[in-house]
This record gives sequence, structure tokens and C-alpha cells, in this order.
Amino acid sequence: MPELPEVETVKRGLQPVLEGATIARVILNRPDLRFPIPEHFAKRLTGQRFSGLSRRAKYILADLDNGDVLIAHLGMTGRFVIERPSGAETPGEFYYDAPRDPVHDHVIFDLSGGVRVIYNDPRRFGFMDLVARSQLAEHRSFRDLGLEPLGNELTGQRLLSLFEGKVTSFKAALMDQRLIAGLGNIYVCEALFQAGLHPERKAGSLRPSEAELLSDRIRAILTKAVELGGSTISDFVHTDGTSGGFQEEFAVYDREGEPCRDCATPISRIVQSNRSTFFCATCQPAKAKGRK
Repeated sequence: MPELPEVETVKRGLQPVLEGATIARVILNRPDLRFPIPEHFAKRLTGQRFSGLSRRAKYILADLDNGDVLIAHLGMTGRFVIERPSGAETPGEFYYDAPRDPVHDHVIFDLSGGVRVIYNDPRRFGFMDLVARSQLAEHRSFRDLGLEPLGNELTGQRLLSLFEGKVTSFKAALMDQRLIAGLGNIYVCEALFQAGLHPERKAGSLRPSEAELLSDRIRAILTKAVELGGSTISDFVHTDGTSGGFQEEFAVYDREGEPCRDCATPISRIVQSNRSTFFCATCQPAKAKGRK
């Protein structure tokens, strides 16, 4: 499933095409994705102009001139394909690494100027919704979301406050979307490694100096991943066939048994909440070391 950097990459790829464009026609090839398509979806969108594109956690938000917001979530295999009148596809988005089968073209946006944006999703785990911007905060997908890990919201002090008294593990706390929105398995593993924190340590044991380092490492890793176009593992590549670049930076993720690049200890893998966690037992000791 795409994580925050991959969704940010998709948003940036769509931005120059969608922002300022008017929707001439919407074609729905099925009534639902993960959830039912909203009632009168095509009618409500036709003739509207995209005024801006943004991201919240792993969701893409497209604002319309009438005050509504189109919400898009890629699920596991969702992709946006941009077709120009020449037939060329625009690179820069992530998509499922398999030949595109038009049978999975579920939502099609025909835009002013002849550009077509197609949402293709073989497994249909993604979804779209359409709500008033004034009601967005109360939408089921956003009402319980935590803070954004990019920008100035995430600080060491905020982490200490969020983790105070928690007996769940560092890994589970960082993956809890109610605390921090948008972090996924890859970047949590990498951030914990760079901060020298064992993934099974209790979140409530976080020390002030550790919190400052962890918040800094989360922001730095996500920023670099966005700059490199996210991570390509298994299913995800760009529409022009190129890959994201951050997978070349992995220190621990998906490197079980390979030597740690810092100390040569073989990378370990454990399962937490049905997900693989990768770490270095030497660089990430199970107990906190030193003073606060």
C-alpha cells in the first residue's frame, strides 16, 4: 500500500493537470469501489473547476470551486493515469506494476483541454467520496486522524505528550493513525533505526532526548522519500516505467539477514500486529541506554 511519500508523489504528479482544469464529463464504470460511489457523483462534478490539490495523511484532496472536496484514497492497487490528446501518459504517478487492463478503469474524468484522468484499481481497495469542505473534518476518514508528520506539528515535545503512559510498543504507537497520520510500515522501521529505538520498547518509556531525535528523523526520512519519489517495492513504479528511489536508502526495511550498514549485525525481522518489523538488535537495544 502506498505510504505518505508515495501519495504525496501522486498528488504532485496530478497537480499541474488538475489545478485550474474544468471537468467536462465524468464516466463511472461501476457503482462502487471499497465503498459505494456517492449519489449523483458524476452530476455534482460535471462543470466544476478544480481550485486546488492537497494531501491529508494518505488521502488526496481536490477542492472544487463550489466548495466541495473530492476525496481519493489509492488503497493497495489504485493508480491515476493521465492521458493527453496525443495519447501520451504523463510520468510521475505511482501505479500497480502490471499491464493496465481497461476493465479496471472505474472512474474517468474528462477535463477541459482534452486531458483525461483515469482511476484504475484492480483490487478496488481504494475509494472516492465527495463532501463539502466545511464538513471535511467530520468525515469518517478524518475525524480521528492525528497530526501530520511533515512540517512543524511533529516535535519531540508532542511525541512525549502523545506517548505518555502508553504501554503499547514504539512501532504500534507510530503506526496509530489517531496519533500521527500517514506513517506506514516502511518509514516507521527506518525512523526507529535512525533514532536507535527498539520497535518493541514501550512507547511510554520514550525520553526527551530520544523524542527530539525521533521527531527529527521522521521528518528527515519522509522529506527525503518525497524528494526521491517514494519507495518502489513489489507493485509500485512510475507511469513511465521508472521507479521511486528511496528503496535504495533502506537501512533495515526488507533486509532480513543482511548486515547492518553501521555495525554489520544481521538485520532481524519480527511480526507485530501481522506486519513485518525490521531492525538491528545492536543499534536498537531493547532497553534505553544512558541518562535522560
